[in-house]
Amino acid sequence: MNDRYDPGYGGDQYEVVGYDEYGRPVYQQVQAQQTQQSQQQAYDPYAQQGQQGQQHQQGYGYDPYGTAGQQPPPAYDYGTGPQQPGPAHGYDPYGSAQGTGHDPYGHATAGAGAQSRVAEQTAQQTAHIPQQAGPAEGEQTPDREYHTEQFAFVEEPDGDSEDVIDWLKFTENRTERREEARRRARSRVIALVVVLALVAVGGVGYLWYAGKLPGLSSGDSATGTTTATGAQKRDVIVVHLHDTKSGGTATALLVDNTTTKRGTTVLLPNSLALTSDDGSTTTLAKSVEDDGSDGTRDALDTVLGTDIQGTWRLDTPYLQNLVDLVGNIDVDTDTDVPDPGAKKKGAAPLVNKGQDQTLSGKMAVAYATYRAPGETENAQLERFGQVLQGVLRKLSSDPQAATTTIQTLQQILDPSLTDKDLGTFLARLSDLAKGGDYKTDLLPVQSDGTLSAGTGAGIVKNVLGGTAKSPDKDAAVSVSVQNATGAKDNTGKARVVLLNGGFTFLEGGTAAARATSEVVYGDAADKANAVEVAKTLGLPTSSVTKGRLPGSADVSVVLGQDYKPSSD
Repeated sequence: MNDRYDPGYGGDQYEVVGYDEYGRPVYQQVQAQQTQQSQQQAYDPYAQQGQQGQQHQQGYGYDPYGTAGQQPPPAYDYGTGPQQPGPAHGYDPYGSAQGTGHDPYGHATAGAGAQSRVAEQTAQQTAHIPQQAGPAEGEQTPDREYHTEQFAFVEEPDGDSEDVIDWLKFTENRTERREEARRRARSRVIALVVVLALVAVGGVGYLWYAGKLPGLSSGDSATGTTTATGAQKRDVIVVHLHDTKSGGTATALLVDNTTTKRGTTVLLPNSLALTSDDGSTTTLAKSVEDDGSDGTRDALDTVLGTDIQGTWRLDTPYLQNLVDLVGNIDVDTDTDVPDPGAKKKGAAPLVNKGQDQTLSGKMAVAYATYRAPGETENAQLERFGQVLQGVLRKLSSDPQAATTTIQTLQQILDPSLTDKDLGTFLARLSDLAKGGDYKTDLLPVQSDGTLSAGTGAGIVKNVLGGTAKSPDKDAAVSVSVQNATGAKDNTGKARVVLLNGGFTFLEGGTAAARATSEVVYGDAADKANAVEVAKTLGLPTSSVTKGRLPGSADVSVVLGQDYKPSSD
C-alpha cells in the first residue's frame, strides 16, 4: 500500500497522515526540498537531461498533468473541515508522537519549518491514526464533543455465533415441522368429516329412495311412504304345507314388494274365515281340503283384497329335499322336538332348543310340523314360518340357480306357477332375506275367524296392499256363534241348523256359562235377519237386540243355557 498521494509525475506530493471516522485517508502536502541527508534520491526515468530550473525531488519528475507550480488542494477532514497544507511527517506505525519517524518509502523527512506547522496543527487537533497509540501518559488533549455518526462500528466475530445460529435454525425448523404437522392433522380431520357427512347424506338418501326410513316405510305408516301404499307393486304367492304323515296343513303368503324392496311372510291361521264357492262361510283349513288351490286362492283374494299370482303346494317330503339341497338351514328353535322315529321314551330330542340350531331336511320338517300338547295352532304355524325364512336365506339369489333347485325337486306345480316363475320369485326373496330386508308376520284373527280393524290397517293394508272386503249383497247372512251353554257339542249342533237355514256360520268360540241367549245386530237393516236367526235356533224373539258386533259378522249369537238344540 502506498501511503503517499502523487497528483502528478514530478508534481507536489501528499502523504497519508490518518483516517477520518469513515475510514477514508487524510493527506498532507510534502514540501519539496533536497537535503544531503537524503539516502535515496527520487528516481525520474522520464526526466530530460540538462533541465535547468527548479527541481522537485519528492515525486516523479514527469508531470503529465501540468501541476508544477500549482498549489495543491487543501486536505479535507470530514470531521473537522478543510485543513491547511503543511509538511508531512513520516508514518509512524509504532506510535511515535513527534512525527519524525522513519519514512518506509524512502522520502526525506520534513524540515524545521514543516515541523512547526505540524506542531501548530497538532495543537488544534490530535489526529488519531489507526494502530497508533493514544497520547502519552500525562499529556492532556483538548476536550472535544464526539457524535455517533463519527464512528464506524465493526462487529467483532464471536466464536459462539455459529452455534447460536445453528440452534436458532434448529428451533425454527422444529417449530415449522410442528406447525406443518398440525396443518396436516387439521386437513385430515376436515377431510374425514366431509367424507362422513357425504356417506351419511348418501345413506339417508338411499333409505329415503327405498322407503326404509323410520316413519316412512310401508310397515310403519299407511300414508307416510314416498309412494302411496295402494300404488306399490307387490308379487304374492300362497304356499300350503301338507303334512303327509299326520295330516293337516299350514298356509302362508310370500310377499315381494318390488317398490320398497322388502319381503314378508304372512302366516295365515287355519281358523281364518273364508267364503266358499257356494256362498257359505268356511275356514281356511277346510277350504284347502275341500276347495283345492284355485278355490282357496279366490277366497283369500276376496277376504284380504289381494291379487295372488300362484299357489305353491309343498308337501313335507319336498320340504325335506329342499332343505337338503340348499345345504341345511340355521334356525333359532323355541322348543325341543322329539324324534318321531325313536322307539324308546326319553330318547334324545331330534331338534334341540337354542339359537342358531343347524337343521337338516328331516329335522326341519319335524320342527315345522311340531305342535306340543296344549299349544295353539299358531305356535306350529310360526315354526313353519321360521323354516321358510331359513330356506330363503340359504337359497341362491341367482334366478337360474334357484330355478334349477326347484326343478331338482321334481314337483308337480300348479299350472298357474311354472318352475321358472317360482325360481325367479324365490331368488328375489332370497336376496332380500340375506340383506336383512325380510320379516315374518302372523295375521291376527279373532276367535270367530274374522279380522279386526287393527289387523286390516296393520297387515292387510300396509303389507298386502289390500282391504278386507264385506260379503256381496247376494251372499248369505253371516252369523257368529259363541257357546255359553256349558256343553261343547251345542256349537256343532247350532252350526248344522244355521247352515241348513241358509246362513253362513262363523265360530265365535266359547264363553262362561250364562242363563239366557242373546241375538245382536248392528245395522237396522239387519234386524229382520236377526229375528230370523233367533227363530231358526229356536230362541225367543225377545232375545234380539241392537248392539256392537264382533268382527265382520252380520248377526252375533251368544247361546245360553236356555238354548235347546233341535236334535234333542
